[in-house]
Amino acid sequence: MFAMKVKFLIPAIVLSFSFAFSHPVLAQSQTVETPPMLDRGFHEMYNLHFPEAHATFAKYMAEHPEDPMGPVSDAAAYLFSEFHRTGVLDMQLFTNDTNYMSHKTHPDPAVKKSFDADLDRADGLSDSILANHPTDATALFAKTLTFGLRADYVSLLERRDIAGFQFTKEGSAFAHRLLAVDPHAYDAYLAVGMENYILGLKPAPVRWLLQMAGGETNRVLGEQDLELTAAQGYYLRPLAKLLLSVAAMRDKDKTKARQLLSSLAKEFPNNPLYAEQLSKIN
Repeated sequence: MFAMKVKFLIPAIVLSFSFAFSHPVLAQSQTVETPPMLDRGFHEMYNLHFPEAHATFAKYMAEHPEDPMGPVSDAAAYLFSEFHRTGVLDMQLFTNDTNYMSHKTHPDPAVKKSFDADLDRADGLSDSILANHPTDATALFAKTLTFGLRADYVSLLERRDIAGFQFTKEGSAFAHRLLAVDPHAYDAYLAVGMENYILGLKPAPVRWLLQMAGGETNRVLGEQDLELTAAQGYYLRPLAKLLLSVAAMRDKDKTKARQLLSSLAKEFPNNPLYAEQLSKIN
């Protein structure tokens, strides 16, 4: 019976880490710093310069082989390039469930192999760190990202929503652990808030099933967490704004959606995606 309800993963949830790297500095936390090389790689990726991003991340991994943020960042570039190639970055897909369900994707097996290899490496490095230092913020954040990236891939590109829900739950657990270590790691609120908001949109019987499966379904609390990340996050601040613009469109609040997308388009003038989405709001 639960399998028949898999449509609860509204498309917005699978954007969780593709747009996440649009402003590559970790949340305003004193625990973790973002190296300039990672910062450059994220900007290259977000500007759709994927070969350059991969080259930058490869150099970072060679110089910092024990840092899980190197491979997880490289994995994000692979995912973002697949989203761009397959055309799933159109926000209209994320505000209309019918459009989403009818959109076909054809993932590249070679990209998937590289993507998985990066995530496996990031997981191994993070797990090694956490085995000795269970409160290491960088490792906890990397684990949050690896599960989020896996959720995005299987949900949006492979359309395996149950697997996506499971990965999302595991990523949310690591986000909670990170927030316990550093309540000012505002990016982590997005992982928690998005689960609450997206799942909270579903009808009461479906929410009950999700709660039985361990899902958090408080829509109001979820939107509050998204607003917190949008205001004070760093890595995920632009994503939180994007998700809030999707939420605004679903609520028929075009004014708020325009404001959010306008701020993103102004902040990232070299990326046409936000301006294109803004132009589609009637």
